[in-house]
Amino acid sequence: MPTEMKLPEVGEGIDVGTVVGVLVKVGDTVEVDQTVLELETDKAVVEVPSSVAGVVERVDVKEGEEVAIGSVVMAVGEGGGAAPAAEAPEEASEPEPSELSAPAPAATETPAAEAPKPAPAAPAPVADSGQPGLIPAAPSVRRLARELGVDLKAIQGSGILGRISAEDVKTFASGGMPRQAAGAPAAPAQAELPDFTKWGDVERVAMNGIRKATVRSMTTAWSTVPMVTHFDTADATRFEALRQRYKKEAEARGAKLTPTAMLIKIVAAALKKFPDFNASIDVNTNEIVYKKYVNVGVAVDTDNGLLVPVVKNADQKSMIDLAVELGELAARARDRKLSPDDMQGGNFSVSNLGGIGGDAFTPIVNPPDVAILGVARGGIQPVWNPNTESFDPVRTMPLSVTYDHRLIDGAAAARFLRWVCEAIEEPFLISLEG
Repeated sequence: MPTEMKLPEVGEGIDVGTVVGVLVKVGDTVEVDQTVLELETDKAVVEVPSSVAGVVERVDVKEGEEVAIGSVVMAVGEGGGAAPAAEAPEEASEPEPSELSAPAPAATETPAAEAPKPAPAAPAPVADSGQPGLIPAAPSVRRLARELGVDLKAIQGSGILGRISAEDVKTFASGGMPRQAAGAPAAPAQAELPDFTKWGDVERVAMNGIRKATVRSMTTAWSTVPMVTHFDTADATRFEALRQRYKKEAEARGAKLTPTAMLIKIVAAALKKFPDFNASIDVNTNEIVYKKYVNVGVAVDTDNGLLVPVVKNADQKSMIDLAVELGELAARARDRKLSPDDMQGGNFSVSNLGGIGGDAFTPIVNPPDVAILGVARGGIQPVWNPNTESFDPVRTMPLSVTYDHRLIDGAAAARFLRWVCEAIEEPFLISLEG
């Protein structure tokens, strides 16, 4: 009997992915840990290794198909066997029902040695609601729902965009409906579009994984976070002189000393001085979570959409170290080689559009962050000098900070951005106060 391989967990909170590459075909011989699939998750393409070995008898997925975690992706035979249990994902011992509109693949027989213990008495299963689409719940939550006989489609999740938690499942199983998260109203349904073909030809193109993730995250952000944007302008004359002075040293280490790399260092120092900007709000417990580490996300423009890799422990690295790491992350982002870990753990983000253009813009906060810095295109501007009573040419850098007004007040945002401006105007301030 062939041995089936299920799609393992590829990252925290990732329930589904799009197959962008199938690297095996029927008749191929595969080994354990050999890469067999390339899977596009929310904002990264990850390589999926095989957990079985043998000759491929069946491939159950194809390029462009959405596949839920736990779904069968292929079967092998002729000596094929599963990887040792210690190396298998936790969910691999039992099949996950497909969360897609397509019917779930048939479950494999469970070997007698691995037969699960009888489940305790549970409420009668709820009839399938028939609601189409993906269910926003982690594999562990889906497993709990099966054990308790609960239909996830009947639950209104209390998390962002209706994400279902283990507590929601337990509450529903005990006869109560899970509560809606405070400050997280359900996203309004999209009105049905008109028939555009009445006015001319149209073309429909399926969104890639990155664009779908952007739709979800921006909808969540706009519907749950009361955002305000504050603007200021820095005199970047000394900042640019410093960059020009040390850019050759950075090049000798294989990096470009970009304004963004230098701004990451300044932002890292600012987050330590203004801890409210390095925090998150837990609306379920009415607590503020202050992070003792400084991780900064950086928006990278790619052909496939906007990606935000995260520079970890930015406060502990030099500007040149940051330049090296940022260059590597940006290259992996453009080559679609970022890992899920590269995209997680950020506390604050920087979006620099200065190389493209625009006088100012209002970046959107990425929850659970509470703020984001925007950098627009600078230039030489005449600035009044009261000492000489004349206008001097000054290199300016327009900045904006969008913030979650539930935690950050306007005066605090003004102080934060002014400190960032002063650190740009006098870079020694980072060493003095940061």
